[in-house]
Amino acid sequence: MAVEPPRRHRLPRNDAIACRQTSSGAAPLSSLLLGGIVFVCVIGAALAGGWLRDKLPTHHLSSDSKDAIRLSTAIIGTLTALALGLLIASAKNAYDDAENELRTSAARIVLLDRVMVHYGPETRPARQELRRLVEKRLGQSWTVRDAGSDPIDIIGDSTGVESVQDALRALVPANDGQRWLKDRALGVSGEVAEAHWLLVESETEGLPGAFVIVLVFWLALLFVSFGLLAPGNSTVLTTLLLCGLSVAGAVFVIADMDQPYQGLIYISDAPLREALSQLGKS
Repeated sequence: MAVEPPRRHRLPRNDAIACRQTSSGAAPLSSLLLGGIVFVCVIGAALAGGWLRDKLPTHHLSSDSKDAIRLSTAIIGTLTALALGLLIASAKNAYDDAENELRTSAARIVLLDRVMVHYGPETRPARQELRRLVEKRLGQSWTVRDAGSDPIDIIGDSTGVESVQDALRALVPANDGQRWLKDRALGVSGEVAEAHWLLVESETEGLPGAFVIVLVFWLALLFVSFGLLAPGNSTVLTTLLLCGLSVAGAVFVIADMDQPYQGLIYISDAPLREALSQLGKS
């Protein structure tokens, strides 16, 4: 993140919400809620399988029928395992990319401050504004726990970088050196602002809804077969419960890591704090 985090964020408050709703139609489910829904679905499917086992005619659960069911569910299990593996890898990549973007944006903030230092004392108001914006963001909650909340803004002000840019544009260079430094400062601030607007686009990506629905359907079919073929004793029920928790936990981790500035698994603000410690030095 940085003066405005590295890859998403915002228009003025109301416009940000409108943009989010326009691009995705609705705010994404929180990772905990999604994991809970998956858990309820798979356990409900297992119980439904157990109910069917008691209702179906005996010949429907002959050894040949069970073999056919196992072969069919093996295909679904393979597809599900591949899908979960790909989603975990994708979520990890998204998390790592966001963390790298944060470090890059923090470095650009420090670079911007140093360029303004070399320009001269005329940039003091812009430097103070830059520091104030970073301090304000760090003084707020770092993550958005509620999926319906506004996107993260590292500086706490959607127009923060623009105010620094306005101060830079107002400078009147006295020589070629200052002219180069002014252009350089505007270029770096533009990169920070670009990261800010990229954040708007990626804020609500989340997991594809249709894909999640298909994945939950596959998982439910698997658990129906578990309940259908396994005896209804306490050991089996406990095993199915733990299995359901594991699957729901995997979906939770995937959804949480896919939103690296929200939820329980989120990016540390250490790079931004380190950047703040470097701001204001002569």
